[in-house]
Amino acid sequence: MKTVFTTGEAAKICKVSQQTIIRCFDSGQLKGFRVPGSKFRRIPRDVLFKFMRENGIPTDALESGKRKALIVDDDHELVELMRDVMEADGRFEVRVANNGFDAGMMVKEYHPDVIVLDVMLPDINGKEVCQRVRSDSAMDDVRIICISGMVEREKIDELRQAGANDFLQKPFDVETLMARVCKLLDVEPARV
Repeated sequence: MKTVFTTGEAAKICKVSQQTIIRCFDSGQLKGFRVPGSKFRRIPRDVLFKFMRENGIPTDALESGKRKALIVDDDHELVELMRDVMEADGRFEVRVANNGFDAGMMVKEYHPDVIVLDVMLPDINGKEVCQRVRSDSAMDDVRIICISGMVEREKIDELRQAGANDFLQKPFDVETLMARVCKLLDVEPARV
């Protein structure tokens, strides 16, 4: 478990901009230290935890140290496979939604770091889910990987324009998915 964070890491955990963390640090609201001989700031875990509590920022991301993943797909076997691999990695807390409506409700309440989103859902399509997530500026840090069996180039482009960060064609290798998730979240590649 990490004991010291960079301003970028603290910003991700608090779900604020890095500039906000730097301002809080420079004003003395958020204690920490500078790396000797550089301008880099570091924030100890206990100090960040106290700062989050005092400012009403949920501490669950810091407490578990795990990244939150939301899998949205109505293919139960695939969902279980993805969930098993992510949970076995040990760095992810996973929740599942089987349709777009549930996904929309869960995104607001759970605020995942990454959404693995099937494009063909029983109620609304993945493009619409992307647009809804992107319409809320509080969700700007959420990464979205769309998955689908469709291959039309213009459809993939439409998904990217709607806010998807990545696209993976079904059937895919779960290790490939994990590698993409890790890359989007800027964490070490999965330990397979």
